[in-house]
Amino acid sequence: MLQQTRVAAVIEHYQGFLKKFPDVKKLAAAREASVLAAWSGLGYYRRARMMHRAAKEIVTKHDGEFPAAVEGLRELPGIGRYTAAAIASIAFGERAAVVDGNVERVLERVTGKTLSQGEVWALAEVVLDGKRPGDFNEAMMELGATLCGPRGPRCLACPVSEVCRTRGELRAGERPKPQQKREIHYALDCRGDVVLLVERGWNESLMPGMWELPQIAGNGVDGSWMKFKHSITVTNYTVRVKRGAAGVEGSWISKGRLAKLPLTGLTRKILRRAGVI
Repeated sequence: MLQQTRVAAVIEHYQGFLKKFPDVKKLAAAREASVLAAWSGLGYYRRARMMHRAAKEIVTKHDGEFPAAVEGLRELPGIGRYTAAAIASIAFGERAAVVDGNVERVLERVTGKTLSQGEVWALAEVVLDGKRPGDFNEAMMELGATLCGPRGPRCLACPVSEVCRTRGELRAGERPKPQQKREIHYALDCRGDVVLLVERGWNESLMPGMWELPQIAGNGVDGSWMKFKHSITVTNYTVRVKRGAAGVEGSWISKGRLAKLPLTGLTRKILRRAGVI
């Protein structure tokens, strides 16, 4: 959940997810739609699908026990080099270095060099504390996230400032990605105890199979009932919502069923603001 999602946004979902799926067997036995419904609001839904597939493999191929080594973990769906090293070191104490954007930034600033991916991973293995690899990996990630950030690093508070060759200077050409701006329009058609939703196609590159409110043309939202800002990765959306008929085909879903449906995060936000859920 913490990959590409802020901690503040994860906490509530994490607690609810564990309550619904308290162990890997329960997760493996669940329907994908139930997993996506519990994940709704976190984005990057491919992560949830891969986690569900990994749970099934852990149950069927590993007798319900997580592999404890990097090699075994990397054979599971959705688990790459970074995630495997994080799980192996933090959960099982294996001597495996973790490299994410935060660790890479710390190592490059400490050495004063622009490093290739291979060089970053090799250096991370060299400096790793073999006795407490999990704690060391978490400390490195935390250092990059809290003190050694991309902009305005807090060098005076840094515990390794004495050995740092950069002391806060950014690499040449390091700039934040510009945010794109888009306007998007939806129709909220509620009739009694049902609301009109549409299912995204399974061939969609983003959020396939998720349910959302019908999108409508911009000229259909003059005097829109609701307007707010919503950000997804590098795009800032202005969202406008019109109440009433959408003029498109969809499915009438009862309000009582909405909590069990894999809704997109934006749709869930609109329905909450409208008091539907």
